[in-house]
Amino acid sequence: MPDVLSQGEIDALLKALSSGSVDIATLTEEEKERAVKVYDFKRPDKFNKDQLRAIQMIHEFFSRQLTTAFSSFVRTMVSLEVASVEQLSYDEFIKSLVQPTVIVVMEMYPLSSSALLEINPRLVFAIIDRMLGGVGNTTYKARELTDIERTVTERVVMRMLELLEESWATIVDLRFRIQNMESNPYFAQICPASDIVVVITLQVKIGDVDGFINICIPYFAIEPVIDQLSSQRWFVSTGSREDGASQERIIERLSEVKVPVTVEIGHADVMLKDILKLRVGDVIKLEETYSEPVKVRVGERVKFLGHAGIYNKKYSVQIIKTFISEKGDVELQPEEELIYG
Repeated sequence: MPDVLSQGEIDALLKALSSGSVDIATLTEEEKERAVKVYDFKRPDKFNKDQLRAIQMIHEFFSRQLTTAFSSFVRTMVSLEVASVEQLSYDEFIKSLVQPTVIVVMEMYPLSSSALLEINPRLVFAIIDRMLGGVGNTTYKARELTDIERTVTERVVMRMLELLEESWATIVDLRFRIQNMESNPYFAQICPASDIVVVITLQVKIGDVDGFINICIPYFAIEPVIDQLSSQRWFVSTGSREDGASQERIIERLSEVKVPVTVEIGHADVMLKDILKLRVGDVIKLEETYSEPVKVRVGERVKFLGHAGIYNKKYSVQIIKTFISEKGDVELQPEEELIYG
């Protein structure tokens, strides 16, 4: 956040400028010097800011989904967020990893290249311990995974890749598959050491254990779809997808809601003193005739008109008209549906 000058500092600066003790040209030159950005030709920027922003938003959505998935796996509180999104050479990324670690080489269909998913061993052993009934022990010995631990880890990774596919679907349709798993970073060579990659780092905390998950994607791997990576496209596609999904969920939920449906055969206005005199066998004369349509109420509102009768030995109503306005206007819509009594 930029510093805010007090009124006294502003007055002193104006006084210095008016007296000539401070040269505006000097201040401008100093500002220009500070604005110069150093460019490293050994590490050229392949991704622009908007593309990095789109990648960050994709994986922020992924981190929210992964939080829920991890919580169901380990049955404890999980905190997960995007820590950084940066581009660097593949060699720098490999050298930054601990050894041994858990590295998953991922296929990115239909793209012809691969990507890396690296999970800190502290997290892996904590997840395995929790899934196998433990308390998520924070102490572990640096070693490779056993066959059983590898199977459990693959199950978790497969769920992660499913969520990663859903997150990328807002931009481009990708399918992630496990190609192989490694413990030595130098055995996972998916691109030349000098190639530029984008590394998405997720900070994860599972109970008392914290660590990082890194997703490494080479530039040339997503170069065929790089033009589709934009924050604006992500917002548009995410909004339309969420609107459609929300509508489908609402319709699905509403279709299971039970509402009371009643049939009003007729009505009569009766004085209270006459109601008090009613006995078994008395007859109440209705205002409607037997040939008039009966009203079918859904909840408190009249929605249909129909003819009363018997169907399969049950009192029933055949719908003949549907109300289309609150004023009671109707549109003739022949229906074969019956409301059973």
